Amino acid sequence: MRSKRLGAALRRYREAAKLDQQHAAEHIVGSKTKISRIEAGQVSARPGDVRLLLELYGVEDLNVHRRLEQLARDSNKRGWWLNYPSATKEEGYADFIALETDATYIRTWQPLFIPGLLQTDDYVKALMDLSLSTHSPEDLDEAVAIRRARRQTIEEDGAQYATVIWEPALTVPMPSPKIHREQLLHIENVAQRQNVSIQVLPLSDWKAVHLSSHFVMFSLGPEPAPEAVAYDTTTRTVIFEDLEEMAKHARIFEALRSAALTPEQSLTFIRNVMKGIPETEKEPEK
Repeated sequence: MRSKRLGAALRRYREAAKLDQQHAAEHIVGSKTKISRIEAGQVSARPGDVRLLLELYGVEDLNVHRRLEQLARDSNKRGWWLNYPSATKEEGYADFIALETDATYIRTWQPLFIPGLLQTDDYVKALMDLSLSTHSPEDLDEAVAIRRARRQTIEEDGAQYATVIWEPALTVPMPSPKIHREQLLHIENVAQRQNVSIQVLPLSDWKAVHLSSHFVMFSLGPEPAPEAVAYDTTTRTVIFEDLEEMAKHARIFEALRSAALTPEQSLTFIRNVMKGIPETEKEPEK
C-alpha cells in the first residue's frame, strides 16, 4: 500500500510536468520499466530516486519531498499488523490498517456501529459473538489485540480524528448494560482529547443519514485533503483513491458534520444516554 501511494504520487507529479516515463528513467539512470513498476506500486523507489524525480518534475515544496522520501524509506518496513494472521485474511484489511497507521487525518461516518477506533474490547467480542461465523478463543483474542493496537492511532498527539455517529448506534441497547455503559464511557473519555472530534447525528435527520453508507476517509500529509476512502463489506474492505470519489466523500462528510450536534452537544447527549442505562443486569425470570 505504501509503495502504491508513493507510485501514484510520483505519477501525478510527472504527468503535471508533462514528461513521459522515458524522460524520468533517463534522469535516474534507470529503465522505463523501472519507472512503470514504481508508479504501479510493484516495487519501492529509493529515497534518492524520489528526490531526483521530484526535482525533475519541478516540485519545490520541501514538505512533499520529506513526506515522499519518508514513504520510500517506510515502504519495505514490516507492518505490525502482519504479526496477526487474521489481519491478512479479509481482502483489503491489511491495506486499510496501513492507511490508518500512516494517516494524519481520519474522518469517518458510521450509522450502524461504534466506529472501529472507538470500540472497546468487550464491544468487539460482542460483535464477533453475534456474527454468523464461528470464532475460536484465539480468533477473539487476536481481534481484540488488533483493535487495541489500532486505537493507538488516535492517542493524544496522534492523528486528527473526526467522526459522525448516527444516534441509534449509541442508544440502541447493546448485549448487556455493562458493555453499553463501558462503551459510552470510553467514547466520552476519548472525545475530550485535543485531536478528537465526535459528533452525534440526531435520529430524526433522515436526509443527512441517507447521503451515504458508512465510510472512512484518510489524509496522509500535512493538509487535510483526503487521499483515500474505504468501506467494508461482509467479506472485504474496499479502498478508493480516485480524486472524484475523494471530493464527493469530503462534501458528504462536511454535510454530515453540519447536520450533527456540535462536539459539546454530542458529549452532553452521550452522558444523558449513559444515565438511562440500567446500573445492574436484568434478573432472569423464574
